[in-house]
Amino acid sequence: MEISPQLLELALTHRSHAYESGLSETNERLEFLGDSVLGLIVTEELFRRFPDLDESRLSPLRSGVVNMRALADIARALELGSYIRLGKGEENTGGRDKNSLLSDALEAIIGAIYIETGFQKTSEIIGGLIEKTLVSAVEKGAGLDGKTALQELVALSGKGVPEYLVTETGPDHDKSFTAFAMVAGEAIAQGEGKSKREAEQIAARVAFELLSVPTQE
Repeated sequence: MEISPQLLELALTHRSHAYESGLSETNERLEFLGDSVLGLIVTEELFRRFPDLDESRLSPLRSGVVNMRALADIARALELGSYIRLGKGEENTGGRDKNSLLSDALEAIIGAIYIETGFQKTSEIIGGLIEKTLVSAVEKGAGLDGKTALQELVALSGKGVPEYLVTETGPDHDKSFTAFAMVAGEAIAQGEGKSKREAEQIAARVAFELLSVPTQE
C-alpha cells in the first residue's frame, strides 16, 4: 500500500505547523474524511460480526472502538507521533503524545488511504489495525452503556449517584472534551472525546472497570 508523498505529508500536517510555516492546508479535511470512513468500516464490521445485537448495543460498542483514546493508542502502536508535523508550541507542550493530535492524525491517514485506494482496500487495512481494539472493547463490555453500568454499581455500594465534570478545549470546529467521573466527591477516572457524551461514557467505563476490581485484603 502506497500513499503519494504529498498526500502523506498533508495527512501529518497539524494546523500549528501550517500556521507557523505559512501553509494554507492542514490535515483537518483529511481527518474529517477519515473519521467518516472509519465510522463506516467499524459499523459494517460490527453489523456483520454481531447479527443479534440491536442498535442500542451496537452504537456504544462502536464508540468503544473509534473513541479518541482507542485511536490514540493505535497511533502510538504505529509510532505515528514521531512523524506528525507540529508547530513549536505544540512540540514544547508534548503534542506528539496528546490523544487528540494522535487520533486526528490517524483519521487523516485513513482519509488519505481511502483517497488513494478506495473503500475496499481501506477496509482491509483498517480492519487489521482495529482488530485488537475491537476485541478488547467487547471483552470490557463496551457494548453496555458505561454511565448506566457505573450508576448501578455505585448505587449498590451506597455512594449515591455518579457525577461528571467536563472541560473543553480547542476551536469551535475541532473541540476536545475531558470528563471526570466523580463518585462521592472523588475523581475516579477521566475520559477524552470529541463530544461531551463520548468523554463521559469513556470516563464512566474506566471508572466501572476500576471499581469492579476487588480490593486486596
